[in-house]
Amino acid sequence: MEEIFYSNTNYDITSLEVAASCPSNIALIKYWGKYPNQIPANPSISYTLSACRSDTTIKFDAGKEFSVKTFLGGEQRSDFSKKIENYFRSLSLYLPWIDKGSYLIHTDNTFPHSSGIASSASGFGALSKCLMAMDQSFGEQISAEACLRKASFLARLGSGSACRSLYDGLVVWGETPHVKGSSDLYGVEYDINKVHPIFRSFNDWVLLIHEGEKSVSSTVGHGLMKSNPYAKTRFEEARNNFVPLTRILREGAMKDFIALVEHEALTLHAMMMVSAPAFILMKTQTLEAINRVWNFREQTGLPLFFTLDAGANLHLLFPHGPEEASIIEFIENGLLELAQNRHVVKDKMIF
Repeated sequence: MEEIFYSNTNYDITSLEVAASCPSNIALIKYWGKYPNQIPANPSISYTLSACRSDTTIKFDAGKEFSVKTFLGGEQRSDFSKKIENYFRSLSLYLPWIDKGSYLIHTDNTFPHSSGIASSASGFGALSKCLMAMDQSFGEQISAEACLRKASFLARLGSGSACRSLYDGLVVWGETPHVKGSSDLYGVEYDINKVHPIFRSFNDWVLLIHEGEKSVSSTVGHGLMKSNPYAKTRFEEARNNFVPLTRILREGAMKDFIALVEHEALTLHAMMMVSAPAFILMKTQTLEAINRVWNFREQTGLPLFFTLDAGANLHLLFPHGPEEASIIEFIENGLLELAQNRHVVKDKMIF
């Protein structure tokens, strides 16, 4: 229950500066649709990335009038300042000192903002780490494990998928009987002992087909699931997909893994297309890249496949190993021309 994150500590609040970094993540079973207070309509599981990160610094002036000033990539953003100010106010039950001073926040991403890589996940993940560093500096005494879990809980209140970014490897968010300890309130690490070695070391090259702002935000997209006629079926399918996934991860069934991950990605975007109003975040180049990946895999049998976040950019997934040189050659010669300015983010997940 949320009560476990309440605090009765007598804080010694002082001015300070803290910094934290947090990676983004890419979901394999997707979360799309939520209930009030950032509760997911279905469980999800993601890989935590390495290179796609947010680096955040908070300068806190104790005793000043509560205010938030936010800089993103060196540019002052009043819209983000208001969003973070409202977010901080919502945390007063869990961080009673949150409004006892002013904040100067600087955040930099290593990847394009709002373009289908989860910048909100890494951003709120880094922010929640900073807040927990402040909490402990002011006198909160909890274990490292409890601190990380509370950070995941706080991150969720800012951006649902952010709670998964606090952990490495495969991370589950949303209660499911197939993952022990799973919760709607925070992310939990998937047991590495139940993951075949082939899934523990993966490349994720993000083909940046569109580097600008999305035409429809994820917040709006989640809201449209409330009236989506296929929402109930979608939520049930996502819950049921944990059954084959646990077997796939245990056995190392790569072909089944590819089929499930690609199906989940396309289902996410299908939900957008049947919303009211309907919207499409994929671009022509996204569809062309998908067809080229399918043709390459059919011709070579090599394990190159894709997933998509809520955007146009294609996450190209392929395992480390002797086959990756041929896959990289195809990406560079057969797919890069589809990316805006031939840009690709070379990321990976290893655990």
